[in-house]
Amino acid sequence: MAKEPSAKRHHAETSDKRSNLIDIKVPGEKRNYTRTLKGVELHGKETLEIVCTSELDKADEVISRLWRKLGGRPKRLTDMLQHDKLFTFAGFSIESDKEKLKLSGMEINPNKFIDIQRKWRVPYTGKEYDSLTDVATSVIHPFYKGMKNKINTQEDYKLWGTSELLDNLIEYAGVDAYATYKSWFMIDYITDGSEFAKEREANNFNDHPYCPF
Repeated sequence: MAKEPSAKRHHAETSDKRSNLIDIKVPGEKRNYTRTLKGVELHGKETLEIVCTSELDKADEVISRLWRKLGGRPKRLTDMLQHDKLFTFAGFSIESDKEKLKLSGMEINPNKFIDIQRKWRVPYTGKEYDSLTDVATSVIHPFYKGMKNKINTQEDYKLWGTSELLDNLIEYAGVDAYATYKSWFMIDYITDGSEFAKEREANNFNDHPYCPF
């Protein structure tokens, strides 16, 4: 007489039910993931929506969606990084950024990649190099002085490019990217205004009476 299959489970067997399983994030373990954070606070009333992904196709999808909202044609991330007219990228100590990009097989057009540390200094600090925190606090808002408060600057940096990022690191990365963009936008805008004023002075335009109407 054949025996009926036992319903008893052995310790080495796994159940199909996953409700009691915990998804453990192992440092150094690479895997594909996409995480979206909404309402990340900036200075004032501004907020960010951050999409963090390890999948290039997902990045292309998000970029194309935003580009279509602006009335443009969809673009891929790799095309944007190499574009020689429409985009300029800025960073701090960009050599390390280049190394991280290489891990994903990407590269920014070297003619359109600006190292803010080499282009601008916070006046009167006496520092050899200014950090993003220094610059963003100076040209945007004091809010950015505390932008690293939620991370461990010694240990957390070891996870970049090797592990799935925790929410606090994704939030920091998003705020970091925004602060870099906004800092260079302000610096570039003010510098252009200063150069324009010098041109007017050189051409004696300032001798003309000002008429607002």
